[in-house]
Amino acid sequence: MRSEKLPGAAVWPPVLACGAWLKNTACLLQGDQVLWSPLHGDLGDPQSCLELEASLDALLACADVTPQAIAHDLHPDFYSSQLAVTLAEKLKVPAVAVQHHHAHIAALMAEHGLDGPVLGLALDGVGLGSDGAAWGGELLWVASDAWRRLGHLLPLPLPGGDVAAREPWRLAAAALHLLGRDAEILTRLGPLVGEQSAQTVAHMLARNLNCPLSSGAGRWFDAAAGILGISVRQQFEAEAAIALGRLAAEYLAVHAEPAIDGLWHIRADGVLDLQRLLTRLFELADSGRGAEGAALFHLTLAAALADWIERQSTTLPVLLGGGCFANRLLSARLTQRLSTMGLAVFRAPAGARADAGLALG
Repeated sequence: MRSEKLPGAAVWPPVLACGAWLKNTACLLQGDQVLWSPLHGDLGDPQSCLELEASLDALLACADVTPQAIAHDLHPDFYSSQLAVTLAEKLKVPAVAVQHHHAHIAALMAEHGLDGPVLGLALDGVGLGSDGAAWGGELLWVASDAWRRLGHLLPLPLPGGDVAAREPWRLAAAALHLLGRDAEILTRLGPLVGEQSAQTVAHMLARNLNCPLSSGAGRWFDAAAGILGISVRQQFEAEAAIALGRLAAEYLAVHAEPAIDGLWHIRADGVLDLQRLLTRLFELADSGRGAEGAALFHLTLAAALADWIERQSTTLPVLLGGGCFANRLLSARLTQRLSTMGLAVFRAPAGARADAGLALG
């Protein structure tokens, strides 16, 4: 167990939090202290589930009084959520479901001693949204007692659902569909994955069969990697995004920055639309300039996110949460732009940018 004293003057009632599905940790918040469990790993592993159960028992044994609530992720199918509900019933206290991206920003507020309100930019692969959709590219307004969604990345269809997150070529197909270029799915991707697989995905997209929408920023990284031929299938989580970031950094170390003007659009409903960027990435892929495309993707995304925030006409602190901010290039460029705008920027410590620090939120 690891104990941490939170900054600020807040004194919190005791709450036990069960953490997320990926990189699960649990914590006990009481007073100005948070007591963390060890990192359990992903809850798709039965051993991780057993370790979470043991950690919750150990945290309860450390509580000064019975926790007033058991907090858990909004997704009802997570083992951590089910465990929270069972434990809450046993202790006769409420089980409180917290939206995933709200939790990312709330955790940052606690870590930095901020009462709010703040602007929160939460970028990751996926988290269940309050509307039942897959979120992951979210601009939020968050106060100590309320929050609302100001905008999100343009959702991408995920042909095959979760499998699309493991196969960036499917996101390249989704990008072609989004651009109205479905006829190119077979010609571009058939040689890579086989004509039958490419044709099947093309039919799924055309008929909207098992193609749930996701605003997850991680899927935009996957789409870029798939378009540029950097990754077809991933062997581990974020492999495509890591390769994309590495290639971008190598390119920028020896080349001038590519022009990014006009590659995004912010709609009146708050949606950040990057379709023009997708079109340019296909052009660069066709001319064999994948490294330039990787750099262009990062620089455009940072500039577009900064523009998105600037249009809020705010002086509020900006909090950057979620696993995508483990990307050093994106984090540095966005922080630089926001700081130039006179905004205070807060990020999580390196080890807590993904879901490992989520329980605190």
